[in-house]
Amino acid sequence: MNQSYEFYRERMAEIQALNSALSLLSWDQETLMPPRGLSARSTTRAALAGLVHDRATDPALGALLEELAGAGLDTTATANVRESLRDHRRAVLVPRDLVTELAETTTLAQQAWVEARSRNEWPLFAPLLGHIVGLKRREAEALGYRDEPYDALLDEFEPGARAADLARIFAEVRTALVPLVEAARRDPADRGEDLLRGDLPVAAQDALGRHILKDLGFDLEGGRLDVSAHPFSTQIAPGDVRLTTHYDAADLQKSLYSTIHEAGHGMYEQGLPAGQIGLPLGEAVSLGVHESQSRLWENQIGRSRAFMSYLLPLLRRHFPGRFDGVAPEQLDRAVNVVRPSAIRIEADEVTYTLHIVLRMELERALLRGEIDVADLPSLWNERMRADLGVTPADDAEGVLQDIHWSFGLFGYFPTYALGNLYAAELHLAAKRALPGLDDDVARGDFLPLLAWLRENIHRRGREFAPRELVRAATGREPGSGAYLDYLRAKFGALYAV
Repeated sequence: MNQSYEFYRERMAEIQALNSALSLLSWDQETLMPPRGLSARSTTRAALAGLVHDRATDPALGALLEELAGAGLDTTATANVRESLRDHRRAVLVPRDLVTELAETTTLAQQAWVEARSRNEWPLFAPLLGHIVGLKRREAEALGYRDEPYDALLDEFEPGARAADLARIFAEVRTALVPLVEAARRDPADRGEDLLRGDLPVAAQDALGRHILKDLGFDLEGGRLDVSAHPFSTQIAPGDVRLTTHYDAADLQKSLYSTIHEAGHGMYEQGLPAGQIGLPLGEAVSLGVHESQSRLWENQIGRSRAFMSYLLPLLRRHFPGRFDGVAPEQLDRAVNVVRPSAIRIEADEVTYTLHIVLRMELERALLRGEIDVADLPSLWNERMRADLGVTPADDAEGVLQDIHWSFGLFGYFPTYALGNLYAAELHLAAKRALPGLDDDVARGDFLPLLAWLRENIHRRGREFAPRELVRAATGREPGSGAYLDYLRAKFGALYAV
């Protein structure tokens, strides 16, 4: 192998080690860190972020990448260099002081968000959020953009995506789903939602979740499941992928589906090429594709009629006597209720995209300076009433419900909706390749689907651009068609539309 390429790998391994430490600190902050550790943690994270930035923007690394780009390397090495050069060129545009200030500010903001949400006091979080918005505007200007600041930030999470294009696609989805939402609102039938509510001990929920994780294919020897205020997943290092969930002893669906959702993320991380860890081909291609993995397992699989045949015996085992006499069809109706909710993570499949559109439009307006942070609570509630017909009970249920802004993740939310679109495309392709998929799911054999995803998505890393990867896996141009067809077929049958 080219000696310069080996030196490049060594440099990337150093950056990976630092990022691994940052990931561990972030995971610890969300799960175990005592409140008084916040100040020191923010300083430590800022210092590490500065070191990562120094190495990622080192002119010597840039020169090395430029040399390797013309060295006639093999296909794998060429793809790694291409993506690293893209990352390097982006990183050098952002000043070091901005990187460290963002790291320090977002660390403080995360704790402020937790307190503001628990106390339902928006003013505890608003000042830090205002500071973050200002920093993200600076970042967008540093990166540069053609149409609007939001595009510069969106490109970090979904390379090549543009806000105007996404807004058009989401508007198509919104228009197409109106009949389903209206039919659901008019539907008087009892959907049996209480089947998964009541006295459902957390210990039993935890045991059920771990059982399902193992069956799905998440390697608990190379990962773990913990509890946090907001469920998430993260790869610390090879062989160390961590998931979190959130338990409610009165509502099993919350932990059940957050666990399955995060498992989808975790299995993607566990399926990336081990020999490429620290290099682009050992990384997920985009957050939209990442979200497609979690949403596919959560919805197309976890909320399917076939999955209910698998799930019901487990419910009877972990909650003795609680689900006697319940049929799979009853579970299917209970987990597929269409009812507008104030909470995004509790939203049904039909209304979920409306939650994303709201957040994306507010973010775009903030970055363009059209609205102020102080306006967010009232604007949020107005949009919820207009789009979903519901009004949050308070700010904790409204503008404070998501942790993302405290991390500075502007441009992140649209990837959730993209994940829905990609998931539908991938599920359709998987069913063509695996004609017995529904039967596999019903008997708890998820490995054929996981193997298909490993082959077509996971092992590819960043070999292709996001849309190209989905196109290669499905043979179709990604769009809203498969997603809308899936929703119409599923919920049209459930609600007789």
